[in-house]
Amino acid sequence: MASHSGVCASGVSVACLKAVFPLAQPCGVCSIVVTGLECESGRNEEALECALTYLLFHEGEEFMTENVEYYRELLGHDGQPRKEAEQYLRRHKQESDLLLIGSNNIGVTYTEGNYWSSSGGREDANRIPSGTDGWMDYVPISAKRNVTMSVLQELREGGPLLYDNVRLVQNSHTLNGSQRVLLDDVISEDQCSELKFLAHSVTAAGDGYKGKMSPHTPNEKFEGATVLKTLRYGYEGRVPLKSARLFYDVSEKARRIIESYFMLNSTLHFSYTHLVCRTAISGQQDYRNDLSHPIHADNCLLDPEANECWKEPPAYTYRDYSALLYLNGDFDGGEFIFTEMDAKTVTASVKPRCGRMVGFSSGGENPHGVRAVTRGQRCAVALWFTLDPLYRELVRKHVRSHLLLNFSFNND
Repeated sequence: MASHSGVCASGVSVACLKAVFPLAQPCGVCSIVVTGLECESGRNEEALECALTYLLFHEGEEFMTENVEYYRELLGHDGQPRKEAEQYLRRHKQESDLLLIGSNNIGVTYTEGNYWSSSGGREDANRIPSGTDGWMDYVPISAKRNVTMSVLQELREGGPLLYDNVRLVQNSHTLNGSQRVLLDDVISEDQCSELKFLAHSVTAAGDGYKGKMSPHTPNEKFEGATVLKTLRYGYEGRVPLKSARLFYDVSEKARRIIESYFMLNSTLHFSYTHLVCRTAISGQQDYRNDLSHPIHADNCLLDPEANECWKEPPAYTYRDYSALLYLNGDFDGGEFIFTEMDAKTVTASVKPRCGRMVGFSSGGENPHGVRAVTRGQRCAVALWFTLDPLYRELVRKHVRSHLLLNFSFNND
């Protein structure tokens, strides 16, 4: 196999892929970009190259995909991954094929090691049940059992909500779980209407799921948009810049509330932010027994049979807290539900409405899903947070330091 050694300055790409090869020594621009931090040295061409190289090994990884989009926008052109990495992958594939052929010839079982992960989007339906009554047969998620769910740090809640209008509706106790909160009036009716109108203009079918229009159920259409895309549309005049800025500001407000309420000792960073709408497809709602979003956990692979949640790829293991800020309630179905780890026993149900936000820790203590949307459209701002700055949304710091946030929003 190819060596995992080398240094970035010498042009050996695999040494830069810190997240792919943990034993490699970090160096220069590559390690900065691969871990999701901004390119402090200003070497943006190399930053794009290294980010694209990372995606060779971690296809579809959300935070790095958005980094690539950011650098393409910054530079005004696309880039290419490092040739050495492409050659390495080809060699790895050839050697694996040879090992497989050889093992078959001598009657020895060969299992390829999981050297890196390829999430390829949030494919929750491949590893969890998706029924509501009969519940579909469980599909095993992994033969590996060497990684257990991490123990949460000291659990606290009940911190200040920071904004006078925000109301505490339910806490962990009344939601029958741990590290859960339900809040109302996080944003106003006017803000909900503006964001919902924005969603109709900027969201695209399958955004965030590799273009799959119905990633979780064939009975609903899924549409989404990121902060970066929305701000770009605002700059281009395709949507009101004031509305794009509102999306950014509302997500920051939600982050501050979650960080304060759960009394976190370190900064809570954005991992991924998504403006999303789910729409019931006409003529396909009779006799539904599926879910709009199957039961899952946000940072581990839920295993209902074993009553465990395995913190291993392809789960987004770096996520620590999650929140959903709802924009409307004029639809049928679509309740957010918490369950036990069996993915069947519902412990709490939340009916969306404008300005309502549910927040919770992202681990196996909080399996959750969404009941079928059977009429109308359900829109929300979905937020995932991390305590690890290496996985924060790259676009955030650059947007804050850019002229965008100093722009006059008096005119649409």
